[in-house]
Amino acid sequence: MKNFIILLVFVTLFSSCSSYQDALKSDDIQLKFTMADSLYQAGKYKKSLKLFEQIVPLYRGRPQAERVMYMYSDVYYQLEDYYLAGYQFERFVKSYPQSTKREDAAYKSAESYYNLSPSYYLDQVDTNKAMGKLQEFINGYPESERLDEANAMVKELQTKLEKKSFEIAKGYNTVGASRGTFPNAIKSFDNFISEYPGSVYREDAYFWKFDSAYQYAIGSRSDLMDERLETAKKTYEDLIKYFPQGKYSEEATEMIEDINTRLQNVIN
Repeated sequence: MKNFIILLVFVTLFSSCSSYQDALKSDDIQLKFTMADSLYQAGKYKKSLKLFEQIVPLYRGRPQAERVMYMYSDVYYQLEDYYLAGYQFERFVKSYPQSTKREDAAYKSAESYYNLSPSYYLDQVDTNKAMGKLQEFINGYPESERLDEANAMVKELQTKLEKKSFEIAKGYNTVGASRGTFPNAIKSFDNFISEYPGSVYREDAYFWKFDSAYQYAIGSRSDLMDERLETAKKTYEDLIKYFPQGKYSEEATEMIEDINTRLQNVIN
């Protein structure tokens, strides 16, 4: 009995493989579609993809084209080939504006671009594209059940862009003493604060702007120092205006006390 079961399984597998190979080699478009559909429904996406690649050009203009194109796009999505999934779902949305699958395709297209967004320290072209696609989905389907997910992805991507911008400014601060980039840091933090008023890095930007102005001032020539100390003092006032009891209070207090002492010595 055991040997019979093993033989039955072997025959079934062989038959299945044989049928798949037959479909790949066949000129029968319906046979290819039936096999591709069966494999897709079974979650065998790699095998189904080979068949879809053969039949997609042949189904253009036919009644079944919409279904074929959706499955073809979704195969790439399921295989996590997000470049092609995003592109193919985008084509589907444009080609079938009345499709019942249009919302699902629009979401998966936007999500695919979201999945292509790289780490914050890399080029953010794909991040900006993903935000655009997600916003298109949000605007196009304001009643969608996936609206919260789309908004959460936009927020995550926005924070990533903010972090990149903040870290660029912070980088100028880090090498400021050795490369004279404190003015670049101050300007970059100013731009950051203006561009991202609601950022989670807002307090950090104010503090490191103050730190940059402070470091720039105390490293200056004596004939320039008091003017730059006064400028640094103003950046401190901006910091405590918005974050009077912030996480940098201790460091900021030490720095402003040093500034006041230095300015007092100039007066005396």
